[in-house]
Amino acid sequence: MIKAEEYGKTILANFLTEVSDITEYNPTQGVRILAFENPRVTSNNKGAGCEFELWDHGGNPKSESCWPDLMKDSHGVVIVFNASILSPLKEIEMWCSCFVQQYDKENPALAPPLNKLKLAHSNLEDDPEEITMEFIKYLRSIINSVSESKDREEMSIVT
Repeated sequence: MIKAEEYGKTILANFLTEVSDITEYNPTQGVRILAFENPRVTSNNKGAGCEFELWDHGGNPKSESCWPDLMKDSHGVVIVFNASILSPLKEIEMWCSCFVQQYDKENPALAPPLNKLKLAHSNLEDDPEEITMEFIKYLRSIINSVSESKDREEMSIVT
């Protein structure tokens, strides 16, 4: 999860992962890793919720040298921004270029959930359930893509 500074990405990350109740703004220094399980997202309908790690990155371009490590073994990206403020548009384009397009080139088997960027217009204060449902849909798309990729890999070994 990356964002332009001061848009409440950490508060959103806390809300989506249900890991912390922190609701006041405090700039993220470096990266914060939130491990969580979502019972509404299952793998192969086995019933148990999938476990995830959400890496909450402060979005500071000064830490660009760490971005390859953030992308390593990742399966998705969430970019948080305020659509009514166009000033961070260049930053958003840069993050899409670095995190989404670069990821698609290096991991073509996992590209579908990343190359179908979806813009979720929502406000955490006005409609928290909408944000939750969009996030769950996104997590499910990632799980499905990873599962399909593993299935293709297993079939290629067998054949």
